Amino acid sequence: MQPMTAKELEYIVDSMSNEDLLMKQCAAVASISTHPAIRNCCSSMINMHQQHYDSLMHALTHHQGIAPTQPQ
Repeated sequence: MQPMTAKELEYIVDSMSNEDLLMKQCAAVASISTHPAIRNCCSSMINMHQQHYDSLMHALTHHQGIAPTQPQ
């Protein structure tokens, strides 16, 4: 397996930022909603985005183990 390119790493970091923002937005909606179904839906979406974030973090962690230590 080859290390990721700088462009791929940037994409992953941007995606993690997006997932984090989506979790925060869902939490904000859940905190002001009075409808239980909306709160449940937001909670489910928070969990989904957390899983996406964790998957992206795993990809970065895996990359760190195979990335060269010196720029090429």
